[in-house]
Amino acid sequence: MLNVVFLTNSWLASFNQPGLCITMAALLHYFLLAAFTWMCLESVHFYLALVKVFNVYVPKYILKCCMAGWGIPAIIITIVLIINKDFYGNGSQSESNPFSNFCWIQENRVFYISVVAYVFLIFLMNAAMFITVLFQIHSVKSRTQKRSRFWKQ
Repeated sequence: MLNVVFLTNSWLASFNQPGLCITMAALLHYFLLAAFTWMCLESVHFYLALVKVFNVYVPKYILKCCMAGWGIPAIIITIVLIINKDFYGNGSQSESNPFSNFCWIQENRVFYISVVAYVFLIFLMNAAMFITVLFQIHSVKSRTQKRSRFWKQ
């Protein structure tokens, strides 16, 4: 959906309808955050599968993942819309080029808080999960090598 909204955004922005542009910008923002949220959930699943292998039963795991994957971005978009719906709009830079129209976040602070900071937090989370999984794999490999040396002796 992120790709579909992104590809149709410029065309729909050319209609110069503020409501349509706000809707498209909010949808683009939502699906971008949802994509990164799902990437974070994949790293958590990776961690659970490779580090916490045994005795990891989470009741209604898929439902909880879906609620987080689709719900967290929805909460962020709702907060932005409640504060001021005009944070979203047409970012046209020049009137001479009709294809320069694009519906997106107009306020820099909102962009940095709701997109850049969010993506940065997810990057940190993914990096932490990745490092933890690497250490786990390395320790399993070390234990296996020690056992094989012991049996060879």
